Amino acid sequence: MTAKQMNPSEELAGLLREWTDVFMRRSMRSLVRYSKGMGLSLSQVGALFQIYRRGSYDVSDIGGELGVTNAAASQLLQQLVERELISRCEDPHDRRIKRILLTEEGRQALQEIRTRQGWTYDLAQALTAAEQEKVIAALRILIEKAGQLEDTPGDRPRP
Repeated sequence: MTAKQMNPSEELAGLLREWTDVFMRRSMRSLVRYSKGMGLSLSQVGALFQIYRRGSYDVSDIGGELGVTNAAASQLLQQLVERELISRCEDPHDRRIKRILLTEEGRQALQEIRTRQGWTYDLAQALTAAEQEKVIAALRILIEKAGQLEDTPGDRPRP
């Protein structure tokens, strides 16, 4: 089916998949290099990003996000505690719950990962001012809508 024969939703979904492929290939290359150099697994890096995004987590939250058991999540988190990238503290409302927080070292590690994504800056610089405005507007919409989808159960396969 050509682009002219597709409805706009199908064409957009195809273009989003194509962009995702480019983005993931470029981003994962530098992420894998960095994580190996730091002696971190991709799951550990994923946990750091999740903690950063939410501000704090508990062990079961991390396990659910990463798709691992609580025992595996606890072991993964313990390694990050030992490296002083995260800390554990009691939940102020329920002392039985241990909250997971990023340390300053954890924030610095994530900042290093972000600075290694320099290709995104180069891409932004390659766009004209008018193109930048269009992309900014489109990305704001995509981020908002994707955030709304996070509450829906599971990824559904599509054609």
